Amino acid sequence: MATPISTVMSPARYVQGKDAITRVGEFVAPIGTRPLIVADDVVWGIVEAAVTESFWSADLPVERVGFGRFATPEAVDELVEHIAAKDADVIVGLGGGSAIDAAKAAGHLAGIRWASVPTAASTDAPTSALAVIYTAEGEFIEYRFFPHNPDLVLIDTRLVANAPVQFLVAGIGDALATWVEARAAKRANADTMAGGLQTETGVALAELSWKLLHENALQAIEAVKAKVVTPALEKVVEANTLLSGLGFESGGLAAAHAIHNGLTAAPQAHGLAHGQKVNIGTIAQLVLEGAPAEEIEDFVVFTTKVGLPNTLTEIGLTVDDRDVLRAVAEAATVEGETIHNMPFPVTPELVVDALVAIEGIARSIRAEHGLPEPVLYEHH
Repeated sequence: MATPISTVMSPARYVQGKDAITRVGEFVAPIGTRPLIVADDVVWGIVEAAVTESFWSADLPVERVGFGRFATPEAVDELVEHIAAKDADVIVGLGGGSAIDAAKAAGHLAGIRWASVPTAASTDAPTSALAVIYTAEGEFIEYRFFPHNPDLVLIDTRLVANAPVQFLVAGIGDALATWVEARAAKRANADTMAGGLQTETGVALAELSWKLLHENALQAIEAVKAKVVTPALEKVVEANTLLSGLGFESGGLAAAHAIHNGLTAAPQAHGLAHGQKVNIGTIAQLVLEGAPAEEIEDFVVFTTKVGLPNTLTEIGLTVDDRDVLRAVAEAATVEGETIHNMPFPVTPELVVDALVAIEGIARSIRAEHGLPEPVLYEHH
């Protein structure tokens, strides 16, 4: 039996601020001299001028390849071929979580360094040493783990402020799970994604993410609606991107993300953002662990105000969809899934019961607080 260790891992450098994209070349240059940029056409249309100028002033060539919707095994392998063809020594994932994950996975396979440049604060993927691989339809396949985190994570808060507000909201959903999962993993003394027990650092960062979101999320959402950068937005971007990333990786995942992975198997929930599905996982986890009524109430009120789903209705399901809920629960509890980091054994039955329970719980809390009734989500 190996000696248990505690560990924390993090990117080599994190850079955040207004117009940070105009300095991307300066931060990429120490990492490699032949960068390959991965960005879809929409993202490239927004940042091409700033990135090109910044790369040129740092004496870096501008080589960019396009990207589809999901980080599929095929998309990753294709990027590996591009790296070889261009003889690139650093790959820069630019845009959303999937482009960044595909760049990381390809960089790892090709044996070169990688950098994450998210254009929205919609997930905590950019900072991590793992990639989530999906099918072309968006169903979860696997986590791929890498021996180190990105050499650089650079996020421009002006880009975040100009991105659609639902991206920030989804990022808040992803980040809110971090502390709820880390404290469950702490109770279970579970290993984390970093490959050891938690450090106090990992847990504290997860909790700080939760605190910053509760204090700043509603103001930050208003800032993005107005397309301005405020201190509240800066704090939420840091919570969504850096703190949640460090917190989930070194603090531990539990039921919330496993239930998210299960929900990718439900066709009704296709089209929803990662963080929206994670939020359903978080409230289901709170019910599953028998969290205090006051805590569940606060979570429902807060996430309703933020605009995150906390009922089955809002992800296109009903309490009567037992077959679908059963399939979700089976997928969430497969061997090796992070739900087994909960401090008690979790069966598919327990997950179905928790998912069914959230509907009535959230509806009654919302009614009591005069908050809007859930609207059925329809995937087109």
